[in-house]
Amino acid sequence: QVQLVESGGGLVQPGGSLRLSCAASVSGFSVNAIYWYRQAPGKERELVAFITSVGSTSYEESVKGRFTISRDNAENTVYLQMNSLKPEDTAVYYCKTTSPTGIDYWGQGTQVTVSS
Repeated sequence: QVQLVESGGGLVQPGGSLRLSCAASVSGFSVNAIYWYRQAPGKERELVAFITSVGSTSYEESVKGRFTISRDNAENTVYLQMNSLKPEDTAVYYCKTTSPTGIDYWGQGTQVTVSS
C-alpha cells in the first residue's frame, strides 16, 4: 500500500518562496527515488526534480539554482524548497514514486500560484 500526500502550496508573489512537502506512507517495498512533477494549465506534466534514496538529486533546467529537493528518511518526507518563484512556476505540483515492479504512485497534487 502506498500513499503520497503533498502539502505546502499556495499563492505567492513573484520572487517569493514556498516549501512543498511530500509525505510518503509505503508498505511492501523500500522507496527509492521520489520525483516532483508539475502540470500547468494546458500543458503536459513535466519532471521538476528528483532525489534518490542515497540523496543524489537532479533538476529540470529552468529551476536549477532556485529549487532544492531534500528528504528526511526518518520522517519519510521529501521537500521541495522553491525560491525566487516566477509566474511560469504556476502549476499543480505532484510527487511520485515507483515500485520495484514499475508501478507509479502519485499524490493528489498541491496548487502553486505565483502572481502579484
